Formats: sequence, structure tokens, C-alpha cells
Amino acid sequence: MKNLPKKIPIFPLSNFIIFPKTSVPLNIFEPRYIDMIDESMKTNKFIGMIQPKNVQNDDSLELFNVGCLGKIISFKETEDRRYIIELKGITRFEIIKEIKSEKKYRECEVDFNKFHEDLVDTKEDLKFSDLELIFKDLKSVFEKRGFLINWKGLEKQSLDEIINALAMASPFTLEEKQILLETKNFTNRKSKIAEILSTYTFDNYNNTTIQ
Repeated sequence: MKNLPKKIPIFPLSNFIIFPKTSVPLNIFEPRYIDMIDESMKTNKFIGMIQPKNVQNDDSLELFNVGCLGKIISFKETEDRRYIIELKGITRFEIIKEIKSEKKYRECEVDFNKFHEDLVDTKEDLKFSDLELIFKDLKSVFEKRGFLINWKGLEKQSLDEIINALAMASPFTLEEKQILLETKNFTNRKSKIAEILSTYTFDNYNNTTIQ
């Protein structure tokens, strides 16, 4: 925790979360976030991903209090000056306060103390077939909404990486994803996913039971 910054640039992105130990591609095209990436690449390559509390991405929007620190692990500039980056989740953070500055993007003072477990590598003795059974309902929800998951590809990852990846990619609401992000650890997150899934027993489109 000592090497983590106390002040980070904030990228508010609605209905999008990143979890520790997962990686996501991002297409950066808005000028203020181009500036943010430029600054980040010159320093520690850290960016704070966080959800605004409603769907518009606006400077005045209230943010959720918990986000995830990401580190840029790959960077490419396109001919039309967009940036294609890959961001790896490092650890969650809690916002202490927003910092006023002349920069076009938002910055916050943050604290990582509640999430020290994010930086610990844990290995769980759980068969992949057991995990597939646990998430059979999640698979149904994914498939009903056109999401396809390469379950065999996930087998190569650790248990917490799998749970975080599934939670991140899930077709859940903004609020449900935020609940998963704020859940203390991946064991609790697995239970919370099951709890949320219990509300998805019926297909929203034709009100028939998901088999």
C-alpha cells in the first residue's frame, strides 16, 4: 500500500466497473481523458475507474464512493488520435474528497486501507466443475441476454479472478455491479452474485422461468 498514490485521476464511466486482478480494454477519445492518459503515462500509469450515480457522464455528477485503481499495461495511439489502452485492476479505493484543480478531468484524494486483501494472492482448492455448477444460473442469465462466456478459457485463471471477471462482465444493473464491487472479498462476492441471481429467476422479456 505504501507505493500507491494518495491522489489519482478519476475516470467516471457509467455501468462499467473493473475489479482487482482483471484486465479490460478501453477506447479513449474524449479530449479531457486523452489529457488524463497523457499525464498518467508520464507518471505512474494509474487511473481510478468509478461509476457515477446516474447514466450521464458529466463533471457535476455525484460519484459512488468506491472505485478500483487500474494501471495501464498496454498503450496504442491510433491515426485519428484515439488511445487504445488495456487497464489492469490493482485494488479498490474509497474516495476521501474531490480535489479542485485547473485540469479538465477530475481528481480525488483516495484511501486503500479497507481493501488490503485485493493485493494478496489467494489460491482456493475448488474444482472448476464445482464453480461451473455454482454459476449455472449466471450462465443462463448471460445466454438469455446474448452474452457468451468461454468457461473453459476461464479455467486457467484463479478462483478470485474468475469471480471478478464474471461479476464485471455480468448483465447486471449499475447498482448491482456497484454492490459487487463493494463486497468485501471474492468469497462474499460469489454469494452476492447468487443472491442477485435469485431476482433473475424469471426472464424479464417473456416472464418465463429460466431453465
